Amino acid sequence: MRFHFQAEQWLPHAPSLVFAFFANPQNLPLLLPHWQRTRIEQASFIAPPPRPEGTPRYAAPAAGAGSRITISFRALPFIPIRLPWEALIEDFTWNESFSDLQLRGPFKYWRHTHSIHPGPPARNGQPGVTLRDEVEYELPLGPLSALANKLFMRPQLTRIFRYRQQRTAELLAAATARS
Repeated sequence: MRFHFQAEQWLPHAPSLVFAFFANPQNLPLLLPHWQRTRIEQASFIAPPPRPEGTPRYAAPAAGAGSRITISFRALPFIPIRLPWEALIEDFTWNESFSDLQLRGPFKYWRHTHSIHPGPPARNGQPGVTLRDEVEYELPLGPLSALANKLFMRPQLTRIFRYRQQRTAELLAAATARS
């Protein structure tokens, strides 16, 4: 059984900056809770298509469609066992969206789409974007999947994405303060 999770966040930044931040795989460990001790183990990057005309260039790399990234992380606090997770970047469209598909990892199926949407037009007179994360996933627990999702996985995703949203706001604010 496949489950769906969605999170949205408004950010007071240009679409190109928000997209470039998420397209840079080096930022992934910064967005996950510290106790997971996430690290990039291996990466093979495919260059994305050329940037659209007028898009600012940021110094950070971007992982285009076909890129493969393997991370490892702790699934539970205080337990030193690390789980590998290999993902393939799909559907890369500059300043709009990209998806990562789990090739190997803890889920039976995982596809995460990051999309950037202009607006709402202004908050406190400041333009911005809405970042939408849409996850489709399947647990490897057969008939116990629905119960495990309700009791553990969905609450865990809610906590992780809440943390991710907080860190995104902090990191992007720090990046714009430096420039």
